[in-house]
Amino acid sequence: MGAAALGVGLDARQETQLLGYLDLLDKWNAVYNLSAVRERQKMLTHHVLDSLAIVPLIRRLGSRTLLDVGSGAGLPGLVLAIAIPELAVTLVDAVQKKTAFLTQVKGELGLSVRVNHARVEALTVDENYDCIASRAFSSLSDLVRLAAAQIRPGGVFVAMKGAPSAAEIAGLPAPWQVRETLALTVPGLHAARCALVIGKPETGTS
Repeated sequence: MGAAALGVGLDARQETQLLGYLDLLDKWNAVYNLSAVRERQKMLTHHVLDSLAIVPLIRRLGSRTLLDVGSGAGLPGLVLAIAIPELAVTLVDAVQKKTAFLTQVKGELGLSVRVNHARVEALTVDENYDCIASRAFSSLSDLVRLAAAQIRPGGVFVAMKGAPSAAEIAGLPAPWQVRETLALTVPGLHAARCALVIGKPETGTS
């Protein structure tokens, strides 16, 4: 599947779930236009493997709870929930047909994710999150501005992007800053990809 090349170990059940997710995405996409990517092989590389690429990072950060903002077709949140079963994942999207798809996948694959049909700035939950992830969600400044209320003290954003923009990074609202830029190499995807870890200055730093 390509997961091993990313340093991501999957058991047989997880592989079956990811292939089941691809089947559902392919089926729903034909009717509801969830993704501009139409070919199944491209869905595997551009969506599933691209999302799996941040699994080692999420594990290294020690995140136990994660909010996927603008989840769309469940990327990266559903893929992370399959690859890291102990991670408590919440998915939020403002488009009803997308949250309907997420709910269908949750039920058919037996995933314990939460699905919310809402804008992230209007999301009302009883908890904050260790990590807020996004993939192709607006600008970094908008992501932080709209979702910062959902993050716990010491938590971080993980924003998946193409080539990072210096101007976009410079536009982050204070005191948020990029702590790490991790280049991602996705098997079969010949495009620049990276993950930006965004947080507040750690205690004791200037």
